[in-house]
Amino acid sequence: MDGLILINKQKGFTSHDVVNVIRKKLNTKKVGHTGTLDPNATGVLPILIGKGTKISKYLMEHDKTYIATLKLGEKTDTGDSEGQVIEEKSIPKDLRKEDINDVLQSFLGKQKQLPPMYSAIKINGKKLYEYAREEKEVKIEPRNIEIYKIELLEYQNNKIKFEVECSKGTYIRTLCEDISQKLGTVGYMEELQRTKVNTFKIEDSILLDDITLENAEKNIIKIEKVFKEKDKINLDNKKLEMFLNGVKLTYSLSEDIYRIYNNEHFIGIGILKNGLLKRDIVI
Repeated sequence: MDGLILINKQKGFTSHDVVNVIRKKLNTKKVGHTGTLDPNATGVLPILIGKGTKISKYLMEHDKTYIATLKLGEKTDTGDSEGQVIEEKSIPKDLRKEDINDVLQSFLGKQKQLPPMYSAIKINGKKLYEYAREEKEVKIEPRNIEIYKIELLEYQNNKIKFEVECSKGTYIRTLCEDISQKLGTVGYMEELQRTKVNTFKIEDSILLDDITLENAEKNIIKIEKVFKEKDKINLDNKKLEMFLNGVKLTYSLSEDIYRIYNNEHFIGIGILKNGLLKRDIVI
């Protein structure tokens, strides 16, 4: 069983917890995940099985879509509901949905974002949340992100529910704090659901409790299908032997990732660069 399974992660599980459960249920050690999801967040978590673990590097760069609930009036040390309240501030009484929407739209486009201290980003070999727990100061460099779409879904009881499509590396906790600041108050991310990772949607995900060997085989997305948008190159037997032995093949095609076939049988993935096709993943 080689490929990818979409898990609809429930609250309370770390991404590594999900990997461990699936290892036991499917009786295989070759399981990995892409795009870590915090324990208190829910939603789409792509899980790689068998030779599918080889495609991890291609899935890390994917854009993502979230539905977040921002609670106004309180700020926590972690930026989410897991932390301790460190500040309280009144919410403007005349705050309207139109005002909120205007602020949300102001975040569209490319920008720099300062990652939260409670994150797994490493500086000098140590994770930021480890510095935070030790109450040590460390310089954090802002990162380039992009917000493609952001939409207000609901505003009631001092809570803003919104949907956001964004680039890899975007921290929704930080976005929630920045939105609150622009609204003249403070806030934290109360709920987070990831509904999409690239083309992988929550509707196609299954709960961890529902994973069985039979169900996994039914729901696995084969490696060939993951790269279905990429063009294919069909190799004859001689070129296939060269390709498998690591020999670079000459092609006058655009630089890109290609699906490799032999007699219409899927072989794996090749990368074409500077006119040379080289082996990357062989199934």
